[in-house]
Amino acid sequence: MINVLIVDDQKQIRDGLQAMLSQFPVQLDGIHSAGNGIEALELLKQESIQLVITDIRMPDMDGLELMARAKEERIKADFLIISGYSDFAYAQKAISLGAKGYLLKPVKREDLQASVEHVLQEIITRQELSRNIKRISRRARETDRKELVMFMQGAAGDDEWIGQVEGQNPELWAGYRLILLREELRINQPGADSAHSMESIAYRIYSRRGCVCLQHRPHLILAVEVGEDPGALLAALQAERIGAIAAVSGPQSGLKELPNAYAQVQELYRHSYLLPEKRCIVPADIEGLDQQWQVPYEELYALFQMIGAQNSGQIAEGISKIFHKSVLQRYPIRYTQQLCRATVQMLEEYERVIRPYMGEEALDVDCLRNLFDYPGIRDYIQALQQQLLRLNQFYYEFKCSYRNSQDLNEAIRYIHENYHKPLDLAMVSNHVSLNYAYFSNLFKKNIGKGFAEYLRDVRLDKARRLLAETEHKIVEVAAMVGYESYKSFIRAFRDVMGVQPTEYRQRIKQQEEREADRRGSAL
Repeated sequence: MINVLIVDDQKQIRDGLQAMLSQFPVQLDGIHSAGNGIEALELLKQESIQLVITDIRMPDMDGLELMARAKEERIKADFLIISGYSDFAYAQKAISLGAKGYLLKPVKREDLQASVEHVLQEIITRQELSRNIKRISRRARETDRKELVMFMQGAAGDDEWIGQVEGQNPELWAGYRLILLREELRINQPGADSAHSMESIAYRIYSRRGCVCLQHRPHLILAVEVGEDPGALLAALQAERIGAIAAVSGPQSGLKELPNAYAQVQELYRHSYLLPEKRCIVPADIEGLDQQWQVPYEELYALFQMIGAQNSGQIAEGISKIFHKSVLQRYPIRYTQQLCRATVQMLEEYERVIRPYMGEEALDVDCLRNLFDYPGIRDYIQALQQQLLRLNQFYYEFKCSYRNSQDLNEAIRYIHENYHKPLDLAMVSNHVSLNYAYFSNLFKKNIGKGFAEYLRDVRLDKARRLLAETEHKIVEVAAMVGYESYKSFIRAFRDVMGVQPTEYRQRIKQQEEREADRRGSAL
């Protein structure tokens, strides 16, 4: 970004210089103007200006005083001086103050362009050099932090390296705590990553000497001087509407203790899932936990025994009992993790049995494998309950389907054995002990046609065989397949086969005679 300030007490000169600058083939972001040194100094304080083109002689504050005051104010700007022949001595003094050159009045276009381009090239070179230095410095800091993080996570570090790192911030490493910040997000809430915002707030609270950021993801981890109050950071985050839970290690002394502090703060972070009411969890919060436990497999078996019945309320109640807060908080977090794994394993076993019958439906068991994918234990239990209730519904439907298939098989067997008798839907539904309307819907849904249509097709199939294989009269065939009315049989046969029974029998006989002739010719 390049901004230029033109300073002259004569407006026509300011306007003329601005017009020339606007026509030059140089990239300028802005051109400002001032009528004297006082006005120019205020602009230099307010705006980011890289080049000042100023007259030497001006009322109130001349160009030399402007340069001197800018230097006192540590304003970084380059100066070009405009002067007349009689002001040459002033011009020499201006150059001694750091001016990049001077222009004689009246200012010629080509002289202005050459001087401006020369100074701008210097400015651009300095800006690029500054950016490169910042990039190198940033990369060096990132490299140092990566080495520190690797050491924190268990990589080896020699005494020379440890001493070098401690020497960069001896006050901090003499006594510090690790603070892990877990941002609170609702389940499925996309949210923006606030790690860098939280880091900035931490530096504001503790200063860069009293705080070092060690990790951004998956959670922000800070090393903070031992005397600092973690609650101050949580209060500042809350003021910025960033909800977070802090896990704070015990006091540490020396960089060699960093891996132990990291292991401790990770353990505290995991236990924060069992203590959702605590905003800041410290080692004292998990002291005295019962280290002896046994996963309640019998209760889990009893819970899964209820799968497949219309008892979703009992299942939800069973989950709440097994995963009750008072039970989980009695033991270390490892108990809860083992309980979750055992429940997921049973869920998988039950799903494996029913999977071939689920079609495109499926349980999302993978979403339950890691407790720490959820904002808290309540969200995990809710997800577990949802999957168990889905499994319960699948099993219930499967059992109903199995029972229904048995009932349908018996109904079809009964129809094929009794098609020649007077038969209707009520008789068959009574035979399989099902409600009339329910059986009617079940039959059509699973067989693909209604009961009356199916019975008609069974009877007509038997009739075609009798017509083709016997010499029974048509009226006899009708009675033999269950039609009390001869006319009803004729009409049903014609509707399905497209011909009368007599014509159908004739066609079958003609077909048999042609087959016999072909066989005789072949001999």
